[in-house]
Amino acid sequence: MDRLTAMRVFVTVVDLGSQSAAADHLEMSRPVVSRYLAELEDWIGARLMHRTTRKLSLTAAGTETLPRCRQLLELSGDMQAAVSIPDEAPRGLLRISVSTSFGQAQFADAMTEYVRRFPGVNIDLQMLDRTVNLVDERIDLAIRASNDLDPNLIARRLTVCRSVICASPAYLREHPAPQRVEDLSRHNCLTHSYFGKSLWHFEQDGEQVSVPVQGNISANEASTLLRAAMAGAGISMLPTYQAWAYLRSGELVRLLAHAEPRTMDMYAVYASRKHMPATLRSMLDFLVVRFPETPAWDKDL
Repeated sequence: MDRLTAMRVFVTVVDLGSQSAAADHLEMSRPVVSRYLAELEDWIGARLMHRTTRKLSLTAAGTETLPRCRQLLELSGDMQAAVSIPDEAPRGLLRISVSTSFGQAQFADAMTEYVRRFPGVNIDLQMLDRTVNLVDERIDLAIRASNDLDPNLIARRLTVCRSVICASPAYLREHPAPQRVEDLSRHNCLTHSYFGKSLWHFEQDGEQVSVPVQGNISANEASTLLRAAMAGAGISMLPTYQAWAYLRSGELVRLLAHAEPRTMDMYAVYASRKHMPATLRSMLDFLVVRFPETPAWDKDL
């Protein structure tokens, strides 16, 4: 019996909640998964799980065995990483999830640079404006802007996601520019469906201020709000990674520069450090350099 594989099967069954899900994730047949579990129980000399048609639950022996299996698998991965050939070029497929706005504004160019540097790597880029389940959807890496990450995920901090309040010159010709954040309540504000749809948060004069906003356009991704703002529909809060080029060209005008919208940290997140492929490690190192603490799009603001 390959005991490490059997332990990996056991841990995956527990994490995913069923043998069928584990079989799909590990690309094994259901009978093979069952055989590995049975062989692991024979080796340990105890039943690890109660198996019913509806769910799996750990026995007392399984509860004791699970953390030890995780430790052994992590140790095995660390040993393999330590003796791997350091100058071996990354290769293989990486499935990456990123928001539509960041993907279009910044990440697509970054991936172009990466695959030019490492032509043996293929990128499957999923631009989605929702939080994906990395395990269920087989995503190797996700780029997320958040101040409240899932503690079950591993995260590597990249940069800061800042926002600006802006409008087009056409909108400002017809409406007086707001002087304080409280003035936003009297404007048509273009809002994001998931982030600050009815309440925008700022730091103004050293204090935290929240302002209720409303408007006639809301969207679940920032690219739509950008286009609407440029067309003169109203005032929008946009990420600087997306808005900076239009602010420089004059197609958008920054408002309330003295009041900074709430910032979020931007992370590269993945499911586990165990058995991290060299390609994923390479991508993480690349992203840390590509997206530093003060990114290029914030230097002129």
